[in-house]
Amino acid sequence: MTQSLRKLIFVGCRELGIDTDTRKALQLQLVGKESLSDMDEQELRTIKDHLVQQGFKPASKGRYKPAPRKDLRLVHVLWAKLGAAGELDNPTRKGLNAFVRRKFGDAWGSVPVDVDQLRDHKQIDAVLQALIAWARRAGVEIDWERIGK
Repeated sequence: MTQSLRKLIFVGCRELGIDTDTRKALQLQLVGKESLSDMDEQELRTIKDHLVQQGFKPASKGRYKPAPRKDLRLVHVLWAKLGAAGELDNPTRKGLNAFVRRKFGDAWGSVPVDVDQLRDHKQIDAVLQALIAWARRAGVEIDWERIGK
């Protein structure tokens, strides 16, 4: 974790236009240490939090933009619900894409690399129906009011 925090600090400084000398002076002022290598995780977080206060907006690692269509976003919601219920070996986006390939690859002939690239409403509906059926079999509660359906 400390290595990723160090990298994040370097990115933040670069984005904010903070040069090496200024960064080291800032670190010395905030935690009493000039070198990131000498800092523990809490001290690194202090530096990162300061950069955030200065306007740095770290990208969330592994995050994707929301799906381009509401029905595709629902696919992700259902997959997350199944993951939270412990029904999935791989509750990640990679796992969802593997599920779509495994379940529909032969029937469709070709499957996009990422589920968000689906555009055929019949294919999207087939994925939704498969996930809904799985959730029902597993006893996963789906609050349709909250989801917006």
